[in-house]
Amino acid sequence: MDKTDFEKTRYEFLESISQALDFGEQPIIKALLVTNNTYLIGEADKKAIWDQAFRDKFLNDSPFFSIPLFEKLLQLSLDCAVALICSPTLPVILLTDAFDILSLGKCEEIFYMVEMKVSTWKQELFFNQCKNTLLRLCNDLLRRLSRSQNTVFCGRILLFLAKFFPFSERSGLNVVSEFNLDNLTTFGGKEDLSDGSDITEKEKDAMEVEESLGSDYNLYKKFWSLQDFFRNPNQCYTKIPWKTFCLHTNDVLSAFSTIKLDERRNRSKWDEADVSADVGIDETSTNAGNVQQYFAKYLTSQNLLELQLGDSNFRRYILLQFLIIFQYLDSPVKFKQETHKLSEEQTTWITEATDQVYRLLKDTPPDGASFAQSIRHILKREELWSNWKNDGCPEFRPTIAPNTDDIPNDSSNGEKKTVAVARPRRMKRSLGDQIREASKRHKCIIGNAEMNRLWNLCPDNMAACRSKDRDFLPTLEHYFEEAIEQLDPSVESQYKRVNEANFGWRALRLLARRSLHFFTHGNTPITRLPDYLETHVRKLAKDIQQSVNVLPNVKPEPVDDAGEVEQMEPEADPVSSTSEIEGGPDEANVKPDEVEEAVEEENLGKKPILCTMEQLVLLAKEIGIKWKLLAPKLGFGPDEVEYFESETTEVELQAKKMFQIWLENETDATPENLLYSLEGLGMLNSAQGIL
Repeated sequence: MDKTDFEKTRYEFLESISQALDFGEQPIIKALLVTNNTYLIGEADKKAIWDQAFRDKFLNDSPFFSIPLFEKLLQLSLDCAVALICSPTLPVILLTDAFDILSLGKCEEIFYMVEMKVSTWKQELFFNQCKNTLLRLCNDLLRRLSRSQNTVFCGRILLFLAKFFPFSERSGLNVVSEFNLDNLTTFGGKEDLSDGSDITEKEKDAMEVEESLGSDYNLYKKFWSLQDFFRNPNQCYTKIPWKTFCLHTNDVLSAFSTIKLDERRNRSKWDEADVSADVGIDETSTNAGNVQQYFAKYLTSQNLLELQLGDSNFRRYILLQFLIIFQYLDSPVKFKQETHKLSEEQTTWITEATDQVYRLLKDTPPDGASFAQSIRHILKREELWSNWKNDGCPEFRPTIAPNTDDIPNDSSNGEKKTVAVARPRRMKRSLGDQIREASKRHKCIIGNAEMNRLWNLCPDNMAACRSKDRDFLPTLEHYFEEAIEQLDPSVESQYKRVNEANFGWRALRLLARRSLHFFTHGNTPITRLPDYLETHVRKLAKDIQQSVNVLPNVKPEPVDDAGEVEQMEPEADPVSSTSEIEGGPDEANVKPDEVEEAVEEENLGKKPILCTMEQLVLLAKEIGIKWKLLAPKLGFGPDEVEYFESETTEVELQAKKMFQIWLENETDATPENLLYSLEGLGMLNSAQGIL
């Protein structure tokens, strides 16, 4: 199509649109359909001409913009889009043109056209074609608006987006849990005071009244420093910021507990919607007498702190921020890092602080108890929302209401009777059929879904008991790793793990199960548990360092009792050292104590050689009925001896059973220990040639 034909056709379409709009209150699309059918050109070309004609009509009328006329034009474009004579994106393009050329006041007035037609935008014809354009339109509006002065309009736009996009639309869910790190709250230094440029006369009068109170700068600094933690909660998972956060939180909550609020004063402010200017909220009355709140960022002047602490609204803002960060720190989030986990002590502190915040909310007038209950309900819903995102945001499918068109009328006035339509119940299979089907699949049916799941985790009970997953006892190296690192003299004693009560009693139980140092005899009595544990930690550090595999012919540096590394002389050549020991001139310089210590260290590094089951079977044949004398020496009581006798009547098998259990349970089942026990009973001859 050449330019002349395009302009001629556009002019004809423009005239048809004008006639349809002038017909009456509701535009008629029939004339547009007749005009569309008279032109025998391609459908794509006709749609492009119709789109341009609608936009030209709007631009021609824009100097004399009228909301009713624009609403009729928008409705006509929607009807044409449904009739497939123009593009589905045309209505949204008209709205975009309108918002681009109109003032913010007019934009707020005509935005209801976007809100009221949310069901239309969600239709299949428009949604896929218009969703990006509508999103761009809303984002452009939000960029033009002030979040503090146009709060209501911003909220309307966000609510529309929430209604328009599906419940599981990932672009609006913040799935990866990002934070707005650009939201900074600045506050002044110790000597900084407000210049008064942004303070009203009411604030100045209040400051003069409260001037004698002053402000504690330490509390002021701690109070506003908490906003950085509210902005970025992930820094609480590191050690030093966590201690800072706990210290500042305790001081602020203590200040709230100390300063009591006046019930009558705060209730009157609440009822009259007269929000104090000392918390950074201004009020402007409209012609209708309504009150519109101005939501600004916090005013952080040091002179205003006393007034802010005594305001119920301001106190609720801060306490709610505490509850939000507490819930985030202690809740599982899918995209948290592995290091972002709280210890048991930190979790306990958060629980106690949360209870204290709820008590303060209940004590904050007016209606503190009901407000606290509402906040608890909201945060519970937020927890469900977080769990839904952790599950991968599954699609939400609402239940379909039953069709009541076929339900007979119950009265003469034509009203339909509401009838609850029940779903047909499925026949439940008999218990015998369920058990037979489960036995074919090697499963168990207990009668309860959770019991069935637990019972079928492992079909073999004995195999489940022997599973390594049931061994919850940690290794010495893993449990004492942090305590060994804290042997450094630069670590202060109050921060060491050995001073923690929970760590101490668990360490004693682990040492009794895994370490030989626990049973070493010492002449020095235990005065303090931390000192006793620190001594054993130093011994464990020596053992761990000696067992580490290092480069060949290089020994690890030993650690002395003070925790410092001793300097070792270079290792001598093995040949020359042997010659010196055998007959060299330095033979007299080797001390016997040093030789014994070297031998003990070498023996500790080696694993003991245990008895074999073949040796114990031969020994059981030799000792025969005398195994009952040996049983107490190996740690078996009378009841266990009776158990061995009840298992079988053959003496040899009884002795074999005893040796088998002794070998499985005794970690030091060496031939030397067994020979020592046999020698005490005079049965050493029975073990000759066997052990």
